[in-house]
Amino acid sequence: MADAQYILPNDIGVSSLDCREAFRLLSPTERLYAHHLSRAAWYGGLAVLLQTSPEAPYIYALLSRLFRAQDPDQLRQHALAEGLTEEEYQAFLVYAAGIYSNMGNYKSFGDTKFVPNLPKEKLEHVILGSKAAQQNPAEVRSLWQTCGELMFSLEPRLRHLGLGKEGITTYFSGDCTMEDAKLAQDFLDSQNLSAYNTRLFKDVDQDGKPRYEVRLASVLGTESALHSEMTSRLKSYEFRGNHFQVTRGDYAPILQKVVEHLEKAKAYAANSRQEQMLAQYIESFTQGSIEAHKRGSRFWIQDKGPIVESYIGFIESYRDPFGSRGEFEGFVAMVNKAMSAKFECLVASAEQLLKELPWPPAFEKDKFLSPDFTSLDVLTFSGSGIPAGINIPNYDDLRQTEGFKNVSLGNVLAVAYATQREKLTFLEEDDKDLYIRWKGPSFDVQVGLHELLGHGSGKLFVQDEKGAFNFDQETVINPETGEQIQSWYRSGETWDSKFSTIASSYEECRAESVGLYLCLNPQVLEIFGFEGADAEDVIYVNWLNMVRAGLLALEFYTPEVSSWRQAHMQARFVILRVLLEAGEGLVTVTPTTGTDGRPDARVRLDRNKIRSVGKPALERFLRRLQVLKSTGDVAGGRALYEGYAAVTDAPPECFLTLRDTVLLRKESRKLIVQPNTRLEGSEVQLLEYEASAAGLIQSFSERFPEDGPELEEILTQLATADARFWKCPSEAPSGQA
Repeated sequence: MADAQYILPNDIGVSSLDCREAFRLLSPTERLYAHHLSRAAWYGGLAVLLQTSPEAPYIYALLSRLFRAQDPDQLRQHALAEGLTEEEYQAFLVYAAGIYSNMGNYKSFGDTKFVPNLPKEKLEHVILGSKAAQQNPAEVRSLWQTCGELMFSLEPRLRHLGLGKEGITTYFSGDCTMEDAKLAQDFLDSQNLSAYNTRLFKDVDQDGKPRYEVRLASVLGTESALHSEMTSRLKSYEFRGNHFQVTRGDYAPILQKVVEHLEKAKAYAANSRQEQMLAQYIESFTQGSIEAHKRGSRFWIQDKGPIVESYIGFIESYRDPFGSRGEFEGFVAMVNKAMSAKFECLVASAEQLLKELPWPPAFEKDKFLSPDFTSLDVLTFSGSGIPAGINIPNYDDLRQTEGFKNVSLGNVLAVAYATQREKLTFLEEDDKDLYIRWKGPSFDVQVGLHELLGHGSGKLFVQDEKGAFNFDQETVINPETGEQIQSWYRSGETWDSKFSTIASSYEECRAESVGLYLCLNPQVLEIFGFEGADAEDVIYVNWLNMVRAGLLALEFYTPEVSSWRQAHMQARFVILRVLLEAGEGLVTVTPTTGTDGRPDARVRLDRNKIRSVGKPALERFLRRLQVLKSTGDVAGGRALYEGYAAVTDAPPECFLTLRDTVLLRKESRKLIVQPNTRLEGSEVQLLEYEASAAGLIQSFSERFPEDGPELEEILTQLATADARFWKCPSEAPSGQA
């Protein structure tokens, strides 16, 4: 059997998203709007399979064929007859549920591969003897032959997502290196093209020189005669002695289905802003234009307080090893009015609270653009995973001048982060009851501050294409050096493109730190209904949760290549290091032996020193983070952040040894079962499923009732068309950077 870190355990937690009441309160028109947006999101989410690993589309197609022909109970009878034990069949169901939940065979949280926890030969017998194989023997056998070996392989390079020798990724062809990624980013910056909806493929010409294809996601191909803002970009370029070709048409048949349902949703939009938003999204996905998506995002920002909230596109760049390309995601949700009222009060206090942050006013946006901040009950969230909260759009230029929206996903928080006492690790016994009592409320506070005032704060110093600056070069002083500003962002540069591999984690760390820092403010806690002793308990548990999370983060560090696999967890480890460095016994991490005789550890936080020791340490760290970000000081930012993110076995903490303890006692992240919507006549029905691996599988088996086989054919054809890019990587030279 495989190492425990590469399997999903049979007893993995599975929860169902409950949005029944919120859906019931929608009008018939709102339900139709939500339905078609959900369909668009689910179709688009299939692109994530093609963004994850070469084998993921084939695994998805194989599993979908199996469970369409036989539901989990029916397949169970066949599996047991083939010689599987109950435990082995459950392991297969959990694996299948994991594929659907993560949209691929790598964990969305940690980017680690997971494999079936049963013998390959036994699974092969089940698959080749299944009803699906009886109905289509050649197709099922071909799918198994294509993905069976890779499904189980734990060859070192395949254990994690990464670039070059450090892992597998399908954002880049298999022979791309980090040098290629940097060169391509410089090329994109030079053409003022965004990387969000691109992939990079490298070939070698007859002279052995590399040739790069930058492929945009779009319905239309490069040969389309329809003129648009994008067609002039689709051509060959010479850049620093290297050949680049900009093409489009990535995921075309999938995006065609997205566009069809966005068109249908337009008929049920609540206002002209929603109609214009959808029209621009349609333009973006049709043409491959990020500028059109930005225009759609402007209308989305302006659509304040909608009953049905949604967003869709190539959004988060966490899983691109270079940190610039967006994974497809789409969500549809309904407003939770009670919690949203608290967030509205937080927004009303935001301008005053921003003044509390530990950097000079010149490093804050010129004007705080009051955003929407709502608590939502999720109906649909497609992609590789579901977050607790979101601050979008991610486009720097929009965030600085147009604003943004914050959402807290209330029904996700309710199930994904619930904790059982017996499964609580690394805490003192006398902390556990307090932790369980206040973890949920403190997390609401942290998510609110993190999204609104963490991601929503701070200014980037920019020189535009005309040479004009958005700050006064003469009067603005760097508080860390006492000198005038020496660096900034040039036209075309963004936070992601400039800070690349550390951008996501650095920004998450900044937002988490803002949450910890501002939760000490009594005004904030009053907004959420906490005063006196309760308020102090919320503060303590919020800080304790962050300290514990910093220790748990070690699961996501890979010592073999000295790299982190998850941005949020790296951020929390960095904060743990900052608080440990503060000294005076504020935080301690102590190795112990558990009652089972195995290695264990305990984290302690002195609640009496949070304000006197913790706050000043966090204040100094936060100011440095913001100043380096504002000024685009990549060298300084990397030195600071990578210094704190380094994992060594130096005493007293001995983090590399503690990592073994964390792996020994880790609990797998829960799987989330989502409902479906179905159009019956002119009415939309909500279909719900049980909280189990079988229920999650059933939800996907019923997700595409009209065109499931067609979608599987599309996915395998798209994967096969590019398969050569990940077979026998050539020793192609990198470009001249």
